[in-house]
Amino acid sequence: MDDVDAIVVGAGHNGLVAANLLADAGWTVRVLEATPQPGGAVRSGHVTAPGYLSDLFSAFYPLGYASPVLKSLDLDVRWTHAPDVFTHLLPDGRAATVSRDVDRTAASMEQFAPGDGDRWRNAYEDWRSVSDAMVDTLFTPFPPVRSSAGLLRRLRVGGALRLARRLVLSVRELGSELFEGEGASLALAGCALHTDLSPEEAGGGVYGWLLAMLGQEVGWPAPVGGAQELTSALVRRFPGEIVYNAPVTRVLVARGRAMGVRTADGRDWRARRAVIADVPAPALYLDLVGDRWLPPRLTEDMAHFRWDGATVKVDWAVRSKMPWKNPAAAGAGTVHLGADMNGLTRYAAHLASDEIPPNPFLLLGQMTTTDATRSPDGTESLWAYTHLPHRASWTADEIAEHVERMEAVIEEHAPGFRRAVVARNVFAPGDMERENPSLVGGALGGGTAAAFQQLFLRPVPGLGRADTPVDRLFLGSSSAHPGGGVHGAPGANAARAALARDGNPLYPAVIGAAHRVIYR
Repeated sequence: MDDVDAIVVGAGHNGLVAANLLADAGWTVRVLEATPQPGGAVRSGHVTAPGYLSDLFSAFYPLGYASPVLKSLDLDVRWTHAPDVFTHLLPDGRAATVSRDVDRTAASMEQFAPGDGDRWRNAYEDWRSVSDAMVDTLFTPFPPVRSSAGLLRRLRVGGALRLARRLVLSVRELGSELFEGEGASLALAGCALHTDLSPEEAGGGVYGWLLAMLGQEVGWPAPVGGAQELTSALVRRFPGEIVYNAPVTRVLVARGRAMGVRTADGRDWRARRAVIADVPAPALYLDLVGDRWLPPRLTEDMAHFRWDGATVKVDWAVRSKMPWKNPAAAGAGTVHLGADMNGLTRYAAHLASDEIPPNPFLLLGQMTTTDATRSPDGTESLWAYTHLPHRASWTADEIAEHVERMEAVIEEHAPGFRRAVVARNVFAPGDMERENPSLVGGALGGGTAAAFQQLFLRPVPGLGRADTPVDRLFLGSSSAHPGGGVHGAPGANAARAALARDGNPLYPAVIGAAHRVIYR
């Protein structure tokens, strides 16, 4: 095969972002994808009934919509919004709704406690004062010197210290400090539980604050025509070659430098300048590279790498609109249901105890409410997912019993739902991994979002950058900073690191010296 400047392992969205940015810099790039199709966890398909389009894994993209990385690529994607961003349904039937109309959101929160409407407006104004710098900080390589300096100038020392404190609060503590009533606190907490964090874990508050306030600011949009449209736009933009059904089994290393890769059919593919891996960190270090080329301390640290929870996702074709008891849920693209704050804590405690939650908390998506192209008029393409403990395997009976629990939660809030189901598709954790090998055990985030595995601790203690101890090899998956979500930052950071390494003769010496200090 012809040599290329860079090989990208994996055609997930991060791999495709990296490939596009390197091609924009004039590099020749080849992408090797293990499965028959691109997209990783950004894919769509007809898996329930004819005419009903489902997003197979991810569906709503507030981070992608706000991401300066994806904006810089000028992708030809049309975005659409549900009337409301999300609604959290409490067990007693009340609803806390976030809308892009801040007055509508405030009115919903005011129902739970007098003054919480204004408190929400104040929290949103706090967010607006730092949102641009926060987003830049999130999506740039670690350490984010320039954007952090901008935040410090804007907030001054006192404001920066208070923001730092907010970033390490649990979402329960953050909600109790900002609001008097349960509704607004639950709006934050439900968002935080899009990760694998409990309401009590340090750092969970920032996820709730980020997703809820992005929802208020820009919504939680979805691509018209399905999540696959985002992947298709990245593929159309990329001028290089994508080779499918080409699982990489080895990174080829000589004299401590990545030279290319080997695929399962025995072929060697050479890269003159870089190899970027859009695969989970354990797969890269332990399987594709191996002990010979890694510092012993790094392989020891990988033994402590922690996955996020397993996921069960169900898609339904529903012949009608959802029969919600509380009409506030009817216009929401996403519905959180099954728990109040203490219920979220109990749910998280079961997961932490390696137990199946008897009362699962669900994240549910109404895709036709968001995008009318997803199913026939008057129907709903619906999905919901919930988490399970991360285990090596699950029996069919265990999954079937948990799907029954999930449907019971929905039926409680939408009586008649089960009678309206035309067909369903179940993705157990093992099914997810078979569809996308990067979703190990059904983990969606490339590793836990806990504070001990973030920033310079992601995926293990180190530089917090895409660089690896193997020269010219870069980690560009959600296992790298800043982690999970469809925003392209890990892929972009890997591409930037590859370009910096190629353009600066001192770069490999500096990075190598830093790695020797860290891993000695």
